[in-house]
Amino acid sequence: MKKILFYNSGGGLGDSIQLFTLILSLKNHFKDSEFYYLGAHENHFQGKLKEFNIDIKTLDLGLKYFGFRWWHFLSAKRKFINQNLEKIHLIIDLQSKLRNTIILKKIPHEHFYSSTYGFKFCTKKTEYSSKDHLENLSNFLNTNIKILKFNLNDLEKKYKDEAERLLPDNNYIGFSLTQGNLYREKRWPINKFMDLATKIVELNKIPVFFIEKKETELIEEIKSKIPKAIFPEYHSNISCPALVTALASRLSLAISIDNGVMHMMSLANIPMIVLFGPTDSDKFAPKIDKIKVIDSKKIYKSKNINTITVHDVYKLI
Repeated sequence: MKKILFYNSGGGLGDSIQLFTLILSLKNHFKDSEFYYLGAHENHFQGKLKEFNIDIKTLDLGLKYFGFRWWHFLSAKRKFINQNLEKIHLIIDLQSKLRNTIILKKIPHEHFYSSTYGFKFCTKKTEYSSKDHLENLSNFLNTNIKILKFNLNDLEKKYKDEAERLLPDNNYIGFSLTQGNLYREKRWPINKFMDLATKIVELNKIPVFFIEKKETELIEEIKSKIPKAIFPEYHSNISCPALVTALASRLSLAISIDNGVMHMMSLANIPMIVLFGPTDSDKFAPKIDKIKVIDSKKIYKSKNINTITVHDVYKLI
């Protein structure tokens, strides 16, 4: 396996962070291979997530929103060949849209793995019974791939030192309540978060809110009702996902909706309670040791996350 290519059609930070375990596990297994990343959107590995040092090259074919335009079918192979690139030994398709998969398969390759259309596009027919790509790839490659997760020790010392400065004690519970992409309503009401944080204070715990500095009105609203609340990022000159992960390692528990911060926190492998409404909890919930998922679809038969009560969350703390 000289060259291995990952294709990701997701555009959010969380979509990229969810690939950490897969990429690190394969890099550890195929130590002499070259790894490439082709994204339909921004390459966060070379951008907002670069501080995590996930060493992976970019395959840039000059096709914006790769896979989402049918005319890419006519250009993908030509663009690849024009760069004098050698054939990819293994393409790993990490999405399941039929159009995108058909276009991706035009890139010259030897082996192709994809879950699209019941794994019909895979170049090897075998047992694909899991939703976990790593487990399926072990079957595809007929080898046992050891799971390797992100190690906090790989974070630069400056982020860990800053996190300890901002959160020096050990009685913190973290909250993440804002969403990045607004196309689906994933927010849990602010007043419910504040009611929950008030109960946290009664337990002699300190609520820590992960909110961007620009959200000044929201920060002031929370401060007025919960004076003991802490906003660590507001008091730091560092602003990046790596700091969020380092800060999360200082928490005894984190409570979050389905968003990018949830995935940043999960890299610290701390206990978490995560709330889901319209999105798929089986697909997007972090795969960590201690996690409790509250999915409105499963307990209230509704995609409306607002149906989740404060008591539903509090009883799990």
